[in-house]
Amino acid sequence: MARLDGKVAIITGGARGMGASHVRRFVSEGAKVVFTDILVEEGQALSKELGENAIFLEHDVTSANDWDSIVAETQDKFGPIDILVNNAGIAPNKPIEDTTENEYRKVIDVNQVSVFLGMKAVYPSMKKTKTGSIVNISSLAGLIAGRNQIAYVASKFAVRGMTKAAALEFGEFGIRVNSIHPGIIETPMTMNEETEAMLAEISKSIPIGRTAKPEEVTNLVLYLASDESSYSTGAEFVIDGGLFAQ
Repeated sequence: MARLDGKVAIITGGARGMGASHVRRFVSEGAKVVFTDILVEEGQALSKELGENAIFLEHDVTSANDWDSIVAETQDKFGPIDILVNNAGIAPNKPIEDTTENEYRKVIDVNQVSVFLGMKAVYPSMKKTKTGSIVNISSLAGLIAGRNQIAYVASKFAVRGMTKAAALEFGEFGIRVNSIHPGIIETPMTMNEETEAMLAEISKSIPIGRTAKPEEVTNLVLYLASDESSYSTGAEFVIDGGLFAQ
């Protein structure tokens, strides 16, 4: 039996990178997945590739109305929601003095407020069935700060705390909430011309000696989404090749 047989999942930021990796693996493990993004063409292409058990919906994760629509459509198509993966995020790299208020607020909205909205939106469905797993993708930057990342660090530290608060509230209804803290993952968001040299230098200090593939994070997401992690909640799961251990 596949590890997610009979499960219904929502995955945000699922059109490419880590999100697309999560979507592919969830479908292969038997889940029915609604995945969302603002990257419409890439999302539609992935949905077509994966077939009827993967539905793509355009989604502004900062909009409560959009969240209500996503949850309603997911339940209409597949039934009660078992899993939410809050994966959508942005990661600008700017010094504090060059960061505008609007830029700061945008990161908070996308990375932090969306997690609140997502958890709130799926809660009634999970509460009714008294089961569920919410996986919030934070970052190593949610545990230790980095230069030129004031908004990103703030948002990811917040996700860490929000995860614990939600776990305390939701636990009595059989709903688990955990956060994942990836280090340097090879995705379009992290690997580009601006960051290539910096990341190559950082990679030298990673105990394992390399950056991670998205599929390696997916393995952890899958574990937390599945019943295999039935006694894990309110916890932080670090996947960084040993950076945080130093």
